[in-house]
Amino acid sequence: MKRFSFLPFFFVFINLLAQKPFEGKEAIVKSEFIYQKEDVNFSSCHASTIAETKNGLIAAWFGGAHEKNPDVGIWVSRFENGKWTIPVEVANGIQHKTLRYPTWNPVLFNYGDEIILFYKEGPSPRTWWGEYVTSKDNGFTWSRPVRLPEGIAGPIKNKPELLPSGELICPTSSEDNGWRVHMEFTPDRGLTWERTEALNDGKEFSAIQPSILRHAGGKLQILCRSKNKYILSAWSTDNGKSWSKLEPIGLPNPNSGTDAVTLKNGKHIFVYNHIKPGEEWGDRNVLNVAVSENGIDWKAAVLLENDPDKEGEYSYPAVIQANDGLVHITYTWNRKLIKHVVVDPSKIQTKPFVQEKWPMM
Repeated sequence: MKRFSFLPFFFVFINLLAQKPFEGKEAIVKSEFIYQKEDVNFSSCHASTIAETKNGLIAAWFGGAHEKNPDVGIWVSRFENGKWTIPVEVANGIQHKTLRYPTWNPVLFNYGDEIILFYKEGPSPRTWWGEYVTSKDNGFTWSRPVRLPEGIAGPIKNKPELLPSGELICPTSSEDNGWRVHMEFTPDRGLTWERTEALNDGKEFSAIQPSILRHAGGKLQILCRSKNKYILSAWSTDNGKSWSKLEPIGLPNPNSGTDAVTLKNGKHIFVYNHIKPGEEWGDRNVLNVAVSENGIDWKAAVLLENDPDKEGEYSYPAVIQANDGLVHITYTWNRKLIKHVVVDPSKIQTKPFVQEKWPMM
């Protein structure tokens, strides 16, 4: 009788165990906190945004005792001379001596000669309204707040895009009648506005917080957070005036904020919490970067955070590509700090997803 040896299979098994999980860390150029706890007088932060100015980077977020607390204001830090400045509060919800509302979800956009900082103000996402402040000196000083018209929220979480027509298209959403996605347009830097009807009914698909990707021929795509366990997508061929039906693209997500950007080379980057099958819908302990050439088929690129004990929260990313080609990502780190990660897209290596799981090798 021929003897059968399990030795080769044993060594293959040992070799597989020895391989490190795919993380894509080679593409990370820098990883840092924008501020330290001792630099600020607020204990909780969330929902960062980032933009590039003539002087360097600028970031904003909301901070206070905790989300929804009336003391929550909008804080800004600038990256100048190789370091981030001490954060300063540039907007809050003070109405008068005895009334103050929390503020929410700042969004930065740089027109070149003026920066506009959109944010929300009010007791809750169901009842908040949109406001903005502007800066003409690259974020050093800011104007008095301007309230947006009734029914206009401004960009709800993720950055707007300037269209060839000169209109600013703002990806937005509402939560007062189900989770529904809209688009808002301003041709004159916030003076006048137009808003589309909801792209979804909030029943079949519950979606908010879209981000915009650009495709060849002027085609636009949105990627949305949803309650449906997957990222939802829709397409527009008329500069965002009308959209296709929202559909899942296959990327799992635990109902957490995301952001995306189209790179100069035409590829697309998506930053999000990639939940694995069987995990709780709500976990934000893993934060990932995926890359796509067409906005539909995505591959794993960079593992930004991974806490297998599920004690940490890494969420609500914002992402841009700077003029030098580097990709800048900010996100909430345990609701205590804002983290800034720089990625070199030329060094990104990708791996295909396997049955929705982040690739292990």
